[in-house]
Parts: sequence; structure tokens; C-alpha cells
Amino acid sequence: KEDGKMDAGYFNPNPVNVGSSVWMIKEGSILIEIVLRDANYPGSKYNLIYDRQNDLLSGNYFQAVQGINYDVIFTRNK
Repeated sequence: KEDGKMDAGYFNPNPVNVGSSVWMIKEGSILIEIVLRDANYPGSKYNLIYDRQNDLLSGNYFQAVQGINYDVIFTRNK
């Protein structure tokens, strides 16, 4: 949506509750933040940037329960 809100779903492989999801444009790049709110995921979040050239999302996943950061890449299924 134009105000930065977005609808996001997360499945691992079953649905996990998404507490909030927003996007913004910064320095010409689309940035996305998805915060999870569910058992085993409280406060875990993704901070991603959209790579237009390669049509993928990349960034960081913070696993709050363990306090560990992971580099992540998401590709589009076509």
C-alpha cells in the first residue's frame, strides 16, 4: 500500500503469525521489514532489500529466541 503497509505471509512450512510488515523506499531501493509474532518466533524479524536486476530479496533474519542473525536470500518461483 502507498503508506508503507503490506500484507505478508510466512510459512515454515505451516503458517506463522506475522505481527507487522512494512516497506519503504530509501536511496532508490525498496526495503522490507517483517516481524514475526508466534510461538518459537517472538520478535524474530527479516530486514530485506529488493534486488531488481536479479529479481530477489536479500538481507538479514534475526532469530530472536537464539539471538542469532542469518544472511538470507529469497528467489521468486516462476
